[in-house]
Amino acid sequence: MTAYGKMAAAERGAEYARVQAEFEELKARGLKLNMARGKPGKAQLDMVSDIFDLMREPEDYVSGGIDVRNYGELRGLPAAQRLFADILGCRPEQVFVGGNASLQLMYDTIAKAYTHGLLHSPRPWCKEKTVKWLCPAPGYDRHFKVTESFGFDLVAIPMTGEGPDMDAVEEAVKDPAVKGIWCVPKYSNPDGIIYSDETICRIAALRPAAPDFTVMWDNAYCIHEFEGEYVEFPDILALCAEAGNPDMVFEFASTSKITLPGAGVSCFACSEANMAHMEKLMAAQVISFDKVNQQRHVLYLKDKAHTLELMKRHAAIMGPKFRCVTDTLDREIAPLEIASWKRPKGGYFVSLNAMPGTAKRTLALCKEAGVTMTGAGATFPYGKDPEDSNIRIAPSLPPVEELEAAMAVFCVCLKLAALEKLGV
Repeated sequence: MTAYGKMAAAERGAEYARVQAEFEELKARGLKLNMARGKPGKAQLDMVSDIFDLMREPEDYVSGGIDVRNYGELRGLPAAQRLFADILGCRPEQVFVGGNASLQLMYDTIAKAYTHGLLHSPRPWCKEKTVKWLCPAPGYDRHFKVTESFGFDLVAIPMTGEGPDMDAVEEAVKDPAVKGIWCVPKYSNPDGIIYSDETICRIAALRPAAPDFTVMWDNAYCIHEFEGEYVEFPDILALCAEAGNPDMVFEFASTSKITLPGAGVSCFACSEANMAHMEKLMAAQVISFDKVNQQRHVLYLKDKAHTLELMKRHAAIMGPKFRCVTDTLDREIAPLEIASWKRPKGGYFVSLNAMPGTAKRTLALCKEAGVTMTGAGATFPYGKDPEDSNIRIAPSLPPVEELEAAMAVFCVCLKLAALEKLGV
């Protein structure tokens, strides 16, 4: 195959006619395929649904002398705190265990900063004239929506192969209106980048002008390898403490893609001083989260080693799906030189950069042919990709045979959009 940019106009015209015919044939199939979000597939959910076979005896509802069916234990079951601490590499007393959604805990942290202020806030953020928030991009659309919903000014920070552009971050935090940054440090959404040790150390050592600057460290994919062995990761809480910033970070995680997204357990981890502040605020909101489900997960996951063995079983399902995506792109798109993409070894997404000005057109064509994907621009603040280039591919939900069909459609649409951009 010849790169599209190197074709003569007549060649591109003939190629466009051929690809257009292929598109019409695919559209006629009446496909209804979804790659919009990073949901576990049915095989993964079936694999872990035996979690509901636990807790059949009265003693199963007792954890360290605590009857999990009753009120109390706002921070969560101590056994659940120990489990998350083991996975994250921090201390149990730094862990708060919540309900099924870490996004809820993230939202709640920002909401409490807004209404009451954080530990070192001079005033609640609602009293600030302007609140700015750093958003490494491409990044996670739901993160951006949280801070956008409170009226913060979102500041895009370019992503590099080692994480956020730290020169840009260090310059931005000189502004006292900048109150925080979103981070997905391992297998970042959507690029699949693991932050380098240098990047993590520079984040931990930041000297922001705002005394309550907050690193929202969403470690969503901390044990989510689908290719290769588990990659160890530093404890951001310890690094921040060593750098003199013990209260600067809140770390989040959940079992959403370990057990069941709709019935999992989430947590945040922070300094003990932050924990005392947050616990005081949360005591007015909730008596306790679902401790029965926390106990179920403690019994099912047991510890980090046992959980990593479960993740290998997930990897056996996920790996072929990601290879389907990247192998198809290598075969169908790479020779044409119309896009570039990452080859992640973990996480839930493949990030593709199409020719500038073609992402929206590509996804509109996909929708026309029956394939739903994350909207163009979603990986940037306010949903506005300045290059109209980035596309987030989520391979996890469809079975491989459906994924093959979806990728056939996607590649044809990518070709059509590129040919239209080059001129046919």
